[in-house]
Amino acid sequence: MEIRLEGTGGPRGWPAPGCGCASCGRLSSGHRGPTSIVIDGIVRLTPRTGDAAHFGVPPGGRLLVRTPDGYEITGPDGSRVLYTPCRDDLHHDEYDEDDAGPRPREPFDLVLIDLLDRPERLGDLRRRGRVTPGTRVVAVHLDDRIPSEDELARRLVHWRAEAVPDGTVLDTRDIAARHPHGDPSPPGPARRTLLLGGARSGKSEEAELRVAADPDVTYVATGPAPGDDPAWLARVKLHRDRRPHHWRTLETIDLAAVLTRTDTPGRTLLIDGIGTWLAAVFDECRAWPRDRDRDPGWDSDLARTRVAERCDELVAAWRRTRARVVAVSDEVGLGVIPATAAGRLFRDELGRLNQRLARESEDVALVIAGRPLPVPI
Repeated sequence: MEIRLEGTGGPRGWPAPGCGCASCGRLSSGHRGPTSIVIDGIVRLTPRTGDAAHFGVPPGGRLLVRTPDGYEITGPDGSRVLYTPCRDDLHHDEYDEDDAGPRPREPFDLVLIDLLDRPERLGDLRRRGRVTPGTRVVAVHLDDRIPSEDELARRLVHWRAEAVPDGTVLDTRDIAARHPHGDPSPPGPARRTLLLGGARSGKSEEAELRVAADPDVTYVATGPAPGDDPAWLARVKLHRDRRPHHWRTLETIDLAAVLTRTDTPGRTLLIDGIGTWLAAVFDECRAWPRDRDRDPGWDSDLARTRVAERCDELVAAWRRTRARVVAVSDEVGLGVIPATAAGRLFRDELGRLNQRLARESEDVALVIAGRPLPVPI
């Protein structure tokens, strides 16, 4: 099938006429028109494809079907294309997913998807085998939900997808011929990533964004149980609500064991975060200065040795793992000197641990005000 992308922008294009936001202000008028896709010069797909005259009719041997994944088009040669607009445009009020039966499993040759809506939908498609290494993934409905084209390009690397200009013509026969067994997508993201940042810097959101399109994600929460603290309960709920339904969640501080068990390419660990893990290790090893007052036989050297051993185990497992790992940690070198001995001790230990993990990472970034700044070697 021949697919002509007449437009790749949002409903009003990008920039949107008359919009005063910073994203639209960075682009010249007409940069991307509203998304419009023409299949073999016969079928036109837009965000309101459900209202199209050709919906459900196989013109010229082509079949257009609406599913929970989007609009699936099968060509006369058996090639498959998926068009996935924003979920609000999929007419779910007319399509009951509970009564839809088993979802199809056949992989697509080409996926045209609104990745700015919920990029985790791409991860779910990969998890179910509908997007494979041989599937070409192209982002559409691009608009001011993202700050700039440069930021779009950065995210698409993590999502293993691409953007193309308006007017691009794609052909499923070319995709199959050029990549019969390989991956037509751009090079993928780094295997081990350390994201540093201060409180409320956006580092957790950045970590979640980076792995959103991965098929097999385990969220490793190292924070303490929320107990009865309303503020902490609200914070935990916020994090949980952001996670896609198909992610697994593991609450543990045995990070070395998790990294060792998940030593498989194709699996992803999101660790949030290293700072709370180290605080829990301090508790477990009774390494805080206050432990001296609670135990007359307290041995500070022994406690610090135990903490150092746990850090050594973590760094060694981080170095060996073949899974994709994105870890969040607190940057402790930019604030004031802590007023307490415990605060200074924790700052020093976490700073040293961050340095060690950074040395064993392919990618390190500092997140400030929601913007990631690469930290080069």
